[in-house]
Amino acid sequence: MSKPVPSVVTLVAGSGATLAGPTLRAALREAGLEHLQPDWLAPDHAADLFIESEDLPALRARLTAALAGRAVDIVVQPVARRRKKLLVADMDSTMIEQECIDELADFAGIRAHVAAITAQAMAGEIDFEAALKARVALLAGLRLEQIETVLTRLTLTPGARALVATMRAHGAHTALVSGGFTQFTQHVAARIGFDEAFANRLALADGVLTGAVLEPVQGRAAKRAVLDDLRARLGLPRDATLAIGDGANDLDMLAAAGLGVAFRAKPKVAAAVKARIDHGDLTALLYVQGYRAEEIIGA
Repeated sequence: MSKPVPSVVTLVAGSGATLAGPTLRAALREAGLEHLQPDWLAPDHAADLFIESEDLPALRARLTAALAGRAVDIVVQPVARRRKKLLVADMDSTMIEQECIDELADFAGIRAHVAAITAQAMAGEIDFEAALKARVALLAGLRLEQIETVLTRLTLTPGARALVATMRAHGAHTALVSGGFTQFTQHVAARIGFDEAFANRLALADGVLTGAVLEPVQGRAAKRAVLDDLRARLGLPRDATLAIGDGANDLDMLAAAGLGVAFRAKPKVAAAVKARIDHGDLTALLYVQGYRAEEIIGA
């Protein structure tokens, strides 16, 4: 049996849920962990439990069963290097609440068709790069000003600004990565406060979409490459990195990070990672790193 390592279990209540005393005590008792004392990061909302364990997946499974039916996220990880120095985040349906290409398809009158392809690609049912090219081809003829109209529709995922601002204030580098397009990532990255952004480039002729994506296409492998390149550039060990995403094209990036988190993710993605946020907003990623409520900027 492997040697027990100092570990931390972070519990974060989602919207409408609570970790108030009786709820947490009952769950700990059911999981056989009644000896643990919670360290409250945010009263009744987020708490740490410190423990030495040789089997972190089994520990998480016990707590998940004990909290079944409650909107509480559970992340179990080693205590060492818990606060990360690099954040690499997906954009669509992660840092923002929309899929930009589906919004663009509205102008061509084919939103339902394009959205169905997007859903298949994000679920890992079809090849991402082929699906991207097929969807962009359907948008040929749209004008640049229509992209600018879409920008006014985009809404940030709750906690997005707080996540980036707080990590940057504590010395982390932040990057937005997307299988979408620079016309959107540049706007969203500036709005949230990211250090830099990476995305695909749409081919344009006289302000009109040609229906092509400029090579190289930024797909699943490219997202991981961004994480690896930034880590090398910053001289960081793997366990100092955090990645977050929701779709199948994020899987390689999530696997390469010290902590890869599936955020309200597609089933295939949620099943493949060790950490997931299904209920909380993006500030949950700060609690997972041990930040207390009073440290969170703009919360």
